[in-house]
Amino acid sequence: MDKVKIGIIGIGNMGSGHCGTLLKGAIENAELAAVADVKENRRKWAAENLPDCVKIYESDKELIQSGSCDAVLIAVPHYQHPEITIRALEAGLNVLCEKPAGVYTKQVREMNEAAAKSDKVFALMFNQRTDHRYRKMHELVQSGELGEIKRVNWIITDWYRTQLYYDSGQWRGTWDGEGGGVLLNQCPHQLDLIQWICGMPSKVRAYCHEGKWHDIEVEDDVTAYLEYPNGATGVFVTSTGEAPGTNRFEIDLTKGQLVCENGSLTCYRMEDEREFMFSATEGFAQPKGELFEPETDGLSPQHEGVIRAFVDCILKGTPLVADGKEGINGLTLSNAMHLSSWLGCEVTLPLDEDLFLQELNKKRASSKKKTGVKELTLNVDGTYGNR
Repeated sequence: MDKVKIGIIGIGNMGSGHCGTLLKGAIENAELAAVADVKENRRKWAAENLPDCVKIYESDKELIQSGSCDAVLIAVPHYQHPEITIRALEAGLNVLCEKPAGVYTKQVREMNEAAAKSDKVFALMFNQRTDHRYRKMHELVQSGELGEIKRVNWIITDWYRTQLYYDSGQWRGTWDGEGGGVLLNQCPHQLDLIQWICGMPSKVRAYCHEGKWHDIEVEDDVTAYLEYPNGATGVFVTSTGEAPGTNRFEIDLTKGQLVCENGSLTCYRMEDEREFMFSATEGFAQPKGELFEPETDGLSPQHEGVIRAFVDCILKGTPLVADGKEGINGLTLSNAMHLSSWLGCEVTLPLDEDLFLQELNKKRASSKKKTGVKELTLNVDGTYGNR
């Protein structure tokens, strides 16, 4: 194989964007071979906007069984991610799936088992891992250069969404359609990054406020407390109802501090605070250190970077940005936060997956179907409208 033929399953907002990436030739040794969507209006859009050589199918099953592709990129509603991934892997196709890995970890575990049995490449669209700042944070923390983590804080509230956003589709803002709110829709990248950089916590206590700022069923405001195996603690705060919002990721360690905010990363490197604590001869003394901006390569290839790594892994065996099986980690955090809030107690990891699914199904059973919602599509200028 010298070129990977990719089929995109789901050509809504994200899927149509991926179509554009492939069609403009941004990914060497890859081409758009087919698309599939259950909605007639999206297939009509494909017929009007995609080259004649791109085949159009009515379902993922048709595309997967067509033999027209070597790989698929899945960009459909969350609940369908695992089942379509499994179907594609079992059919001998390589898979790149949009985030999140799924809605509940029990289903994602089945997906990971299918991936383990397959010899095909399985990747997740965690494009934020390509950001040079987060890559440098991962390097500095995981290398141990800055010592052990003491505290983690991420305030990520610059997700402001209007009511129109949630009214733009019947699946949005509902337990049965989306499976969650800000944690499952906006924050999968941050939940992936916090575990990728800092590791998994052992305990979670969260408060997820449902429909606090919008007329929706799911959470739009979250404050969560994390506790790590070494005794470090963390706080994760997120919302889609605050403007202008904040995005500050801070990690305090025994030999330094990392702060990622306003597009920049700063590092304070110091002598070992734990040693200094018990050897200092002054009550108000502080460990000596220096503040600087860590040198990075400045690159953040985002979605294109993930797709390029996916294609290169298929053709050359080079590393992925994010192995698909790692998607269960960030989702575990999301599930744990939901479960903690629903039960009103601390949740210990590993997660009780059966209990979570039981509680999620209660939410889905009471989920209200939206009626009279006009399906809208996100335009390239950021507005909503039919196309």
